[in-house]
Amino acid sequence: MTHTNPWQSLRRVITGTDNNGRSKIMIDDHLPNRHMFDDFSGLHEVWTDPGNPLDRTASKDQTERNISIAPERGAVRFRYFTVAPTPKISEQITEAMVREQVADAFASVNSAHHQQDTSRHAAMHITPTIDCIVLLQGRVKLILDDEETELKPFDMVIQRGTNHAWEVIGEEPALFVAVLVDREFLNK
Repeated sequence: MTHTNPWQSLRRVITGTDNNGRSKIMIDDHLPNRHMFDDFSGLHEVWTDPGNPLDRTASKDQTERNISIAPERGAVRFRYFTVAPTPKISEQITEAMVREQVADAFASVNSAHHQQDTSRHAAMHITPTIDCIVLLQGRVKLILDDEETELKPFDMVIQRGTNHAWEVIGEEPALFVAVLVDREFLNK
């Protein structure tokens, strides 16, 4: 089955103000910053905000930051992300190979330290964030430490700093949109 890359035509419009305080479009383009793990899995930044006072006249593209699965301290990230179907374990593709590929993907976005307990799934990770996520395309399992649930398009998840992974159900890659807000944990 052939799949198209759903993010190739995604448009973003970023607003701001001119020097007189009048609202205007500052950026109107396609997603410029994406980090691909394979043909379908990756992070596609729409916007990041460092958490400083907002300069509405600035026109610099805020996605030009170091890529990571979590925002920097006090920051916010708005992104699309995609997950490809997990390769089937076989004689040619072992679980060890999949685990190594996933670990390499996390390391490639400076996020290996977010993988603390991967015993349940190779892609398990935890970030100090509250994530507001909507599944737009595909079907997935949200895997937690002791349970999981299936999601279909337009299901929403508020992921509150928990160890988790996403696993595609079927052959269609999954497309999500998410807003990640840096948060400190009150308790373990």
